[in-house]
Order: sequence, then structure tokens, then C-alpha cells
Amino acid sequence: MLTTRVGLQMPTGMAYDEWERAGRQLADVLDSSSWWLGDWLVYGKDHYTDRYQRGIRAAGLSYQTLRNYAWVSRRFDHTRRRPTLSFQHHAELASMPVEEQDLWLDRAEQRQWTTKQLRGAIRATRQSEQQPRTPTEPNHRLEVPGSRLQWWHKAAERLGIDFEQWVTATLDSAAASALEDQGKREEPKEISELKGRKLTTPVAGLPEENARPEGLVERTRPVAIGA
Repeated sequence: MLTTRVGLQMPTGMAYDEWERAGRQLADVLDSSSWWLGDWLVYGKDHYTDRYQRGIRAAGLSYQTLRNYAWVSRRFDHTRRRPTLSFQHHAELASMPVEEQDLWLDRAEQRQWTTKQLRGAIRATRQSEQQPRTPTEPNHRLEVPGSRLQWWHKAAERLGIDFEQWVTATLDSAAASALEDQGKREEPKEISELKGRKLTTPVAGLPEENARPEGLVERTRPVAIGA
């Protein structure tokens, strides 16, 4: 094949394998030229601060395009450039921190991603990270005798309040009493609402006179109690 400034002259009767190999070589030259031009501009800016733009004009090159090439070239020194990946692969990652660049270069190299596949994988990862995550509250379970559970329900009904609210307020009251000697008492709103009311049904944890009646059969079963 003969290359000229305005085209490529190929011999008549070229075999397919030769034509395919030539295409790969041309693609390599095109990709390498991006690195070459980027490194060329970086060197010019570093060594000829006041004259490098004159060199760009003399070469008839687009300054904006060269600036893009130079930016990518600065972001990847020679030891970090992957020969198996294109210049565009590196350009996709140029704005990232070095650690992330290397991570994505490894993935693209191992999985043989095209530039489009690499871009899609990065976009999917970012969208996943941006999705709000709803914190999950632990579900606490307590083993409670079945007869005692019925007993507690009856107490809440007689007081005319919601069962879970009654359980929470009663436990808060017991906790406040236990912590009172240490000066840590904090009285929840629910307990204030229960003040002045007399529980007509005995509950666990209250004084002895409210103890469970004799003869009541204890059967335990797990019950979820909202906290």
C-alpha cells in the first residue's frame, strides 16, 4: 500500500487477510497519533511557553483539538497507558482520580469493553450510587406468653389507647424509673398522657399487688413489638 497526503493507494487483487491487517495498522496509527500529538503539545507548552502556539499554527493543527489531546496525555503518564485500550478509553476516564482510572482501565481491559460499553458501565454505576437509600429499621422480636399478651391487650382497651402505644409508654415508664437514680430521666410524651390514669389490669414489671393471677397458664410465642 502507498500512503499519500490525500489518500491511500491499495494494490489490485489484495487478499482479504492483508486488507484486514492493513485496517488494524491504520487504526493503530490513528489512535497512536492522538497520544503523539498530545505529548507533542505538552512538551511545547513546558519548554516553549511563549512560542508553542506559533508552532501549532505552522503545523496547521487545531488548537482546541490539541488541547484535548494534551489534557488526556497529562492525566496518564506513559507507564499507566494501556496499549490494549484506545486513546478514547483513556479520555473517558481522564477526569477521574488516579485510583478510579486504574480500576476502570482494569475492568475495560479484562472484559474487552468498547469505548461505548465502558461509558455505559460508568453511567450505570453512577446512577446506582445516586439513588437514595432508605434506612431499614431493625425488627425486634420478644418472646411473650400468649396469656400475658391477651392480658396486655385488655389493659390497653380499658384505658382506651392503642395497644402498641400502651406497650411503648409502659416500657418507657419502667425505663425512666430505672434511670431516675442516675439523673437520666427523660419522660416521653406518651407517658405524660398516661399520668393520672390507673391501670385496672396488672402488667408485667409493675408492683407485686398487680402480679399475674395464680393458675394462669403461661404459653410463650414470639410477638413483634414496635419500638
